[in-house]
Amino acid sequence: MAIQIVMDRTGDSRNFFNANDAQELAKAEQRFCELTKVGFTAAVRTGAGQVSQIRSFDPDAEETVFFPRLVGG
Repeated sequence: MAIQIVMDRTGDSRNFFNANDAQELAKAEQRFCELTKVGFTAAVRTGAGQVSQIRSFDPDAEETVFFPRLVGG
């Protein structure tokens, strides 16, 4: 079971999906597109303590984390 973790100012939300289910996979890809469109950065774990930013949906990623755009002032 794969997971998309969305970080925000209140903590995080976790969206699990079965990558072998076409309907769930389509919903996960739609969520990816919606989040990155509004400025979230997506990253996948590449190894112990290592992550890599991704710019397109990876159906094989076990864990994708979405970070909101940082706003400073």
